Amino acid sequence: MQGTLGRGQLVRALYRLGRQLASGILTITPAGSRRGDVFVLRRGCVVVADGELARRALISRLVRLVALDEVTIEFEGGVTAYPPGTQHQVSLTAWARTHLEAQLDNTRADALVRQLAGVRLMVRPEIAPEPADEADRRMLSALAQPRRLEQVASLARTPRFRLLAFIHFLRAIDALDTEGVVAEKSAPHRSVDSRRAGAARVLGLTEDADVDAIKRAYRKLARALHPDLQPDADETRRRVLERQFAEVTAAYEALL
Repeated sequence: MQGTLGRGQLVRALYRLGRQLASGILTITPAGSRRGDVFVLRRGCVVVADGELARRALISRLVRLVALDEVTIEFEGGVTAYPPGTQHQVSLTAWARTHLEAQLDNTRADALVRQLAGVRLMVRPEIAPEPADEADRRMLSALAQPRRLEQVASLARTPRFRLLAFIHFLRAIDALDTEGVVAEKSAPHRSVDSRRAGAARVLGLTEDADVDAIKRAYRKLARALHPDLQPDADETRRRVLERQFAEVTAAYEALL
C-alpha cells in the first residue's frame, strides 16, 4: 500500500489497516518532509514500548499526523518486526473511533442532525467496527436496514449524543450509506453510487457486477500488478505497480 492522502483520509486508512488486522511496517511522511514516522503494526495494532508515557506519545504522533493536510503513506505488509523492550499494543480501530467521536461537540451534533434530516442511514457491515458493548450492538442492529435518524434512535435506545458520535464516526470512515426519502436518492447517496461506479471501472466491471465477478477481476489484476510477483521489475516499475495495485485494492474494498 502506498499513496498520498489528504486531510480526513489518513484516519480512514489507519482504521482500515486496523480492521484488516494488518501486520507490517507503516511509514507516514508529511508533505515536504524527507523523514517519516515509522510504526510497527501487529494484527491491526501499533506496537509501543511499555509505559503510559510511551502510549501517550504514540497517540500524540497519530493525532498530529491525521491533522495534516497531506501525507504520504507506505505500508509494507507481512514484515515481522519486534521493537526492543517490553511491548504494548494500541488498536488502530479503537484509536480511530475514540479520536473521531471526540471531534463531535454540541454545535457539530446539531449540524449533523440537520444534515441527516429526511435521510435514511444504513451501515456497511464489511467496514463497521465490531460492537464493543450492548449499546453498540443495538446501534448497529438499528442501522442494518435503511432508516431515518429518528427511527434509528428509537430502536437503538442509546443517549442522543452517543448515537450521534457513533454516526459521525461511521461517516468519517465511510462505513455509512445514505439515501433520500421515498425513492428519490439524496446527493450523499449519489456520491456513494459515483464512487462505486468509479471503483467498478478500475476493475473493468459494470456497476451491477456480482460478488463473484468482482473477486475474479480483483484476483486477475492482483496477479498482474502485485510487485512481489514481478521480481524482474526495476525500482521505477515497482513504484508504478505499487500505485496501480493500491488503486485496484481500494476499488475492490469499495465494491464489497
